Amino acid sequence: MEIGTGVSAPRTARGRVLPPPGGEQHGEPPSGRPRRTRPVSSPGELTGRVSTARTTDGRLCEARNVSSTGRDRAYGADGGNRLLDRVLAGTPPERSPVRHVEHLSERPARHGEWPDWAPDRLVTALRARGTERPWIHQLRAAELAHGGENVVVATGTASGKSLAYQLPVLTRLELDSRATALYISPTKALGTDQLRSVAGLDLPGGRPATYDGDTPNTERDWVRAHARWVFTNPDMLHHGILPRHSRWSRFFRNLSYIVVDECHTYRGVFGSHIALLLRRLRRVAEHYGAAPVFVLASATVAEPAELGGTLTGRTCHAVTEDGSPRGGRTVVLWEPPLLEEVTGENGAPVRRSAGAETARIMSDLVIESARCLAFVRSRAGAELAALGARRSLREVAPELASRVAAYRGGYLPEQRRELEHELHSGELRALATTNALELGVDISGLDAVIIAGYPGTLASLWQQAGRAGREGDGALVVFVARDDPLDTYLAHNPEAVFDRPVEATVLDPGNPHLLRPHLACAAAELPLDERALEEFGGETARENVTRLTEAGELRARRNGWYWTARQPPHHSVELRGSSGQQTAVVESDSGRLLGTVDPESAHGLVHPGAVYLHQGESFVVDELDLDEGIALVHAEDPEWNTSPREETDIAVLRTLRQLRTSNGLSINLGEVEVTSRVTGYLRRLPSGEVLDQLPLDLPERRLATRAVWYSLDEELLVGSAPGGAGLDPARIPGALHAAEHAAIGLLPLFATCDRWDIGGVSTALHPNTGEPTVFVHDGHPGGAGFADRGFAALFPWLAATREAIVACDCSAGCPSCVQSPKCGNGNEPLDKAGAVAVLDVLLAERTDAAPA
Repeated sequence: MEIGTGVSAPRTARGRVLPPPGGEQHGEPPSGRPRRTRPVSSPGELTGRVSTARTTDGRLCEARNVSSTGRDRAYGADGGNRLLDRVLAGTPPERSPVRHVEHLSERPARHGEWPDWAPDRLVTALRARGTERPWIHQLRAAELAHGGENVVVATGTASGKSLAYQLPVLTRLELDSRATALYISPTKALGTDQLRSVAGLDLPGGRPATYDGDTPNTERDWVRAHARWVFTNPDMLHHGILPRHSRWSRFFRNLSYIVVDECHTYRGVFGSHIALLLRRLRRVAEHYGAAPVFVLASATVAEPAELGGTLTGRTCHAVTEDGSPRGGRTVVLWEPPLLEEVTGENGAPVRRSAGAETARIMSDLVIESARCLAFVRSRAGAELAALGARRSLREVAPELASRVAAYRGGYLPEQRRELEHELHSGELRALATTNALELGVDISGLDAVIIAGYPGTLASLWQQAGRAGREGDGALVVFVARDDPLDTYLAHNPEAVFDRPVEATVLDPGNPHLLRPHLACAAAELPLDERALEEFGGETARENVTRLTEAGELRARRNGWYWTARQPPHHSVELRGSSGQQTAVVESDSGRLLGTVDPESAHGLVHPGAVYLHQGESFVVDELDLDEGIALVHAEDPEWNTSPREETDIAVLRTLRQLRTSNGLSINLGEVEVTSRVTGYLRRLPSGEVLDQLPLDLPERRLATRAVWYSLDEELLVGSAPGGAGLDPARIPGALHAAEHAAIGLLPLFATCDRWDIGGVSTALHPNTGEPTVFVHDGHPGGAGFADRGFAALFPWLAATREAIVACDCSAGCPSCVQSPKCGNGNEPLDKAGAVAVLDVLLAERTDAAPA
């Protein structure tokens, strides 16, 4: 069952950009689809009037001037409009890239008073840092945590959630000289930022310290023996702390608070791992006599109390009323123009790339002295955007070129921290970043945020957008659409961005495929007993302990189950689903280590001939040694960039269960092997023009997992008699592809998974089945149980899939029905009507399905 979907995107005033007379009707809804007016949350929440105004590009638009205070405002926040004027300067109205402008109204601050229980020294330190009074959500969450209640504070980006847990934790550390606290963040950068915030208060006796993969060995003994507030991440907790908990006995004996930051990132398989990890953590703390209070923080989450309870295994109270101030924001949906006399693959027209457009916007904003972040979907894209902005600035304001940089994963820790400091201090005006800066690193109050390409979820989009805006000043947010169907749809359908609720946060700690290895880890930490099994899921946990015992991994004794091997099993459990060594990127001439690349990305990012970008410098890869985990590069600045081309196949290894019908439908569950290989790469000019395609000889990557699949006799698809789909053979690939996408989107309703936990393949003729076939497979080695659940609920799942497609008002398919944000084929070909026909055939066969 999904965690609920009750949190909406910010309520706003709609200002729809209209085209000039006779121009193209950008943003026109599909035929018969009415425009919807978004309801306000409560009577009197928003007041205003409808008027017409001329947008910054000269077009007429309808705008509802809305204010949360009930007073009419100008068209929007002046700051955002002024910056939008700047980036559109010189653009003729008929060539404007703006497809829609949305105005998010200003929100005033609502304060509380410092609680009586907070020590004077702490309050004085917080005031000296600039916090004169707490906001209402900070106070409410702190009161709950101080009173011993587990709490989730789920308020907007940059709403000061840190104070909500700093206040009760630092109070406890101040009043009890033995008390300790643990802070857990999904990234090392966020943990470092929060440590800096606490250390900056300079409170005697607090002794905060980091314990993560970057902590030198010489410091680790001191942290275990003396630190009182330890800042770590799930990986270090799993690999470095819990397996050796006896060395942490002082710390665990006095553990008062566990802070889990950015808890909305713990979703899908990763989230399920973290939920089980937190149960193990709580169990170890209780072994030493502690009963820590959980404080969870998140910027965007649906049903926060439910999520907190699922993650921690304890009842949690939600705090969602946001008392922080927010300046007005102007949010722009931006579609780059088509390029003249430039063609892409197979002679197709191409748009100016989102990265190149982002670079131009960044340079304009830097000239305006605006501080901005540009979120780009890939590491290479972030480097290219920063490089492009620097080149533009060198032409018009060379003294500003050095004030733009890139930030991404793979940088060395000291490089990341230096960049964060420079943006904080104002030395840098703009950073092009991956989602490495999406989370709670304290970089907020910016003048502008650019989002180059849809980040995959609305939760991520609003998290990134929330970096813009400061009290009393307007800010600009620009969503730059990439040249793909999903981004194009969003640019032309604002209601899909502004009216839809954020996605559900889905996780399932009861998944037996994940539970079993965590039970082994728990038994290696402390013997399992009946009480522990209840904490880990009751009957499901007992069944898995029985299997572990039968396999000889656990040994049953009178007082519980014990781990039998000498080495603990922790190394075999990868919380993030990644395994294998990192690839080091090394400059050949100097031996300088530039950064690292994870094993899943090495084939695509550092293959021979790849252009590798690092902090604005360009390198070309000479050699990739996968066995040694080294990519050798040399400095070079070619006129092109590179992008890999990949092929994916799926093979059936073993069919475990099968249903068949008399008309030729086969439904299967089994073990499969997914094979992918980077076969070559394109060299492109910055304009997007393809120079050539070069072959590569790289090894295949294989994923052994589980899948559910169905195959049909082709007569069922092309036959026009009752029971047949009546499809032309040329439509079969698009029909199967669309049905696959829609099914992947609906499986989370039945399998308690996340769309990013599963994958799919469709083919008009699969070599193992000899028939048109659609596969949906788990995206994790060995499987995670999602395909099994899909097989068990196949016909209700397919019925819901058909209903979702038919209920969508679009004519040819859109992200709400058959398009996928992660399609490796660019959502081509897709046949929405054909998908419905295929599903009709499948559902008509349900009464005839029987075990083979």
